[in-house]
Amino acid sequence: MTAAFETSSMPEAGDGRPETDRTVGEDLDALRAKLHEKEQEAAENYDRYVRAVADLENYKKRALRDKADAVKYGNENVIRDLLPLTDSLDRALKQAEASCDFEAFRKGLEMLRVQLLGSLEKHGVQAIDSLEKPFDPNVHEAMMQVDSDAHEDNQVVDEFEKGYTLNGRLLRPARVSVCKKRTNEGVCE
Repeated sequence: MTAAFETSSMPEAGDGRPETDRTVGEDLDALRAKLHEKEQEAAENYDRYVRAVADLENYKKRALRDKADAVKYGNENVIRDLLPLTDSLDRALKQAEASCDFEAFRKGLEMLRVQLLGSLEKHGVQAIDSLEKPFDPNVHEAMMQVDSDAHEDNQVVDEFEKGYTLNGRLLRPARVSVCKKRTNEGVCE
């Protein structure tokens, strides 16, 4: 952007009058000072821009590193809670070698199961209760159909594998057998 000066109101440089030469010189000095001030401001703005870009790049690198660490060490708490189970299994195996008491061994296994389920529940894992519930394809996987007078139609009769959710999200469906009532003619509905 260029400034348009009215030449009629400005005195000519060097017209022989000392006040005119002084005014032009003062205007020129003022413009040079203003130019110098704006150059410094531009340099400061450029410096801030360069620093902001560097900060952004450092943030991106730090975020990628944090994400990689979260993936790499994200299971640390779960694993830390499962390590006592391995210690308990080792003790149970050592005890089983020294003893022939099957009932004590069974109780030990039951205690291990409770300990494992407690650790899983602590991290948001819940077992799906399926037996004698209505079949729900969202949480059950039907492995077979059976005829049973003791159960309602479309009711879960047996559970082959438990299903689990993690914080309400399905991890694994329960594998079940489902009652399918037969009609009087002996043909499946």
